[in-house]
Order: sequence, then structure tokens, then C-alpha cells
Amino acid sequence: MARKRFDLIVFDWDGTLMDSTATIVKCIQAAAKDLGLPIPDRKSASYVIGLSLQDAMQTVLPDLDPKHYPRMVERYRYHYLTKDKGLSLFDGVREMLAELSQQGYFLAVATGKSRVGLNRALDAAQLLSVFDATRCADETFSKPHPAMLQELTRELGQDIGRTVMIGDTTHDLQMALNAGAAGIAVHYGAHAADELEALNPVFSAGSVQELHAWLNENA
Repeated sequence: MARKRFDLIVFDWDGTLMDSTATIVKCIQAAAKDLGLPIPDRKSASYVIGLSLQDAMQTVLPDLDPKHYPRMVERYRYHYLTKDKGLSLFDGVREMLAELSQQGYFLAVATGKSRVGLNRALDAAQLLSVFDATRCADETFSKPHPAMLQELTRELGQDIGRTVMIGDTTHDLQMALNAGAAGIAVHYGAHAADELEALNPVFSAGSVQELHAWLNENA
């Protein structure tokens, strides 16, 4: 049997495993509205998904007085907490993760969510026991800095050259490039396909089912 191409598969969370892009955009817009600030359009709000909350707010509204950013974060969290119970995994995610785990891959998550937020999401999705390690933006550097992938590979004793990062944003793919890992793009999340393709992913999936099939054949 041929040796696998990858040993460690790292997933982004929002927009890759969880169908949450539209909700995050609406919460960013609602936070700005609450504070009487300029309301970002959908493209601008989508672009910052995957960054740490503080970095996201500074990026989406770069000209604000810095005193507004903590309040933006606070209002975003307020709105998100009222909606996150209604979020669900993309169709096919649970089956894909179960099969990859059974095949012996190490599975991990690298996310712009906070530790509290990710643990709550994993618990709600009943996926706490599926991942071998996870890393959040409030524990290390935000994407696209390579730290999340570097720390995950060290924690699990894996080789960065046999690690693949799967995500729906250019932040995910740029992090993979910065770390020396492979990158896979998914086209059903926050960033446009042409923006993702500019970073030369080893594969691009239009659905979870396409991703699952490719991993079965090529990972």
C-alpha cells in the first residue's frame, strides 16, 4: 500500500466545517450599527473572517479611533452568542471527519475563534473527541502568521511538509505557505475562488463531498 501524502490534516472552522459565514458577516455589521459606526459591506466583512477578533475589527474598520475596537469586539460577541446555537456543520462534514479519523490521520483545527468560542462550538457539534489538537487566535499569533501550524505540528510530533491546511480564506492558505505546509481551498465559504486560486492550493473543493472524495484518493 502506497504511503499517504499527509499525516496531519488541519481544518479551519468557520466557513470550512461550520456554515457560519453569513452569520459572522451580519454580526460584524450589527456591531458597527450598534456603535453608530460605518457599516461594512458584505465583501469587507467576509474578508476578515478567520482573523482574530481584534485584528478583524481593525481590518474591517481601519480608520477608527482605537478606543472603539474593544467595544466592536464586545458587541460582535453579543450578537454572535444570540445566533450561534442555530448554526450547523456543512452537510457531509461529520462523515468526512469520522472516516479520516478511522483511516489514521491526525486531525486538528486552526481557527480565528477564541478558545471559549471553539470549545463551545465543538461541544455543540459533538466533535470534542474527534480532533487530536486545536489552536485558537487568542492563544497565539493570528492567521496568516505560521504559528498555529507550527505549534500544532510540534504538539503532535508531525512534519510540516506532511501537513495540509484546509480553509475557505486567503488567510488560511497564506498561513500554510508561510509555514511550509500544503494548502487546500474550499470555495463554499468566505473568500472568492479567484482570490484563493492566486495562492496555488494543491486542490480546490466546491463542496464538502468533493473535498472528502479528494482526500480519500490523494491524501
